[in-house]
Amino acid sequence: MRLRIFAAVAALSVATLSACGNSGGTSASGSGTLKIMAPANAGGGWDQTSRTAEQAIKQADPSRKVEVYNVPGAGGTIGLAQLAGEKGNGSLLMTMGLVMVGAIEQNKSKVTLSDTTPIAKLTEEYEIIVVPAESKLKTVADLVAAWKADPKTVSIAGGSAGGTDHILAGLMAKAAGVDPKQINYVANSGGGEALNLLLGNKATIGISGVGEFAEQVKAGKLRALAVSSPQRLPDLDAPTIKEGGLDVEIANWRGMVAPGGLSDADKKALTDLVTKMHASQAWKDAVAKNGWIDSFQTGDQFATYLNSEQTRVKSIIAEMGLVS
Repeated sequence: MRLRIFAAVAALSVATLSACGNSGGTSASGSGTLKIMAPANAGGGWDQTSRTAEQAIKQADPSRKVEVYNVPGAGGTIGLAQLAGEKGNGSLLMTMGLVMVGAIEQNKSKVTLSDTTPIAKLTEEYEIIVVPAESKLKTVADLVAAWKADPKTVSIAGGSAGGTDHILAGLMAKAAGVDPKQINYVANSGGGEALNLLLGNKATIGISGVGEFAEQVKAGKLRALAVSSPQRLPDLDAPTIKEGGLDVEIANWRGMVAPGGLSDADKKALTDLVTKMHASQAWKDAVAKNGWIDSFQTGDQFATYLNSEQTRVKSIIAEMGLVS
């Protein structure tokens, strides 16, 4: 059923883009509308990054028309497949990141990041492990004890299967001496879905980027067990996972790619536009507000990073048994 729903969404999105995308758009260097695809539901990190980029581009280039649209499903690989069908379209960007690298392996996607044009790495973000405010779990040690008693009773709400949240859950389980294959991970297409499970007390713990849960923690609706950073983060009352007794740290990252087959002129125009966006005050303010880490890279440097990440993540998720 989920696959049929994903297929229907993808088909609708392709039809929509065909109607108002490539056929009527221009290159990034022209005056047409730039479209930014967030390959997930509203409320998650890719959606948040895409809409932040939209506002920052508009500030950096007031004459530029920018539209964000969502293509949810399968860890971003449905959106990735759609992007592959837009070969040569210089007025389209897709937000992506570490989650997609894992999802490509997890879903055995026929389309990979080698079919895209790398534009820029934008940010890194540490992960946060949270529980509902009334949860009996107070510390990472409590979580480990519950896992060891019966890992299936601990439901974990996070993002896409094989993504950063799933990888972190597996790494923590492994460090705790629990078989990662036994954890009860509940994959969601966006941060909003995982949040609803937690606020409705339908998940034991939640894992996501700090920016997606921080406000709910500060409001007292969720309680932070730990963050995945090497040191505690400012403005957030939470120990590190290492302080909790597990030798684990990880940072998610996000960036932007364009369709494959771009002309050199369109590739340069998109790279220049994203570089201008990165320098805008709107982008700098959002990075600070969301607790993101500025890790800007473009061109060959980002392409090389992408290749190394694909090799690294494939090894991690294979070791954890997340792919057969």
